[in-house]
Amino acid sequence: MQPGMEKIEGKRVSLRLVTVSDAAYIHALRNDPRYNTHLSTVTGDVQDQRAWIESYKKREAAGSEYYYIIERCSDQLPCGVVRLYDILEGRFTWGSWILDENKPSKAALESTYLVYLLAFDMLGLARAEFDVRRDNENTLAFHRRFGATETLSNDEDRSGAAALEGGG
Repeated sequence: MQPGMEKIEGKRVSLRLVTVSDAAYIHALRNDPRYNTHLSTVTGDVQDQRAWIESYKKREAAGSEYYYIIERCSDQLPCGVVRLYDILEGRFTWGSWILDENKPSKAALESTYLVYLLAFDMLGLARAEFDVRRDNENTLAFHRRFGATETLSNDEDRSGAAALEGGG
């Protein structure tokens, strides 16, 4: 992992790498019906989430995945999560993106900017990809505003994929 990737500061939010101590927050967030409508189903309890994070930390060490807590800069209160994964051959996928009720204004825009800063500038990747459930029109529209185009569609699991080329 490159220096500076542990925490990436923005004006309103920052991204900090997930730790095992974040398991309860992540588990609660992913199981909250206000936020999990368009995410894959989570099973298990907080201890299972801890075990998943421990396993993830090996992928982080290998540089194939990065999972971040989104925090407010004003008081470091967690207000969401975002994950970069499938990092290979100059591309990455990002998702598991949730912002909760504690998010400051413009948190979606700024967390997206920080993801692209991390991926394109710090990691030198050239292509962002993301899977978005077909019925998640708000997120699809958000990505399209950044110039993304749909590159893959799967009716069976009702997900779509889009890609955005970075300035690399």
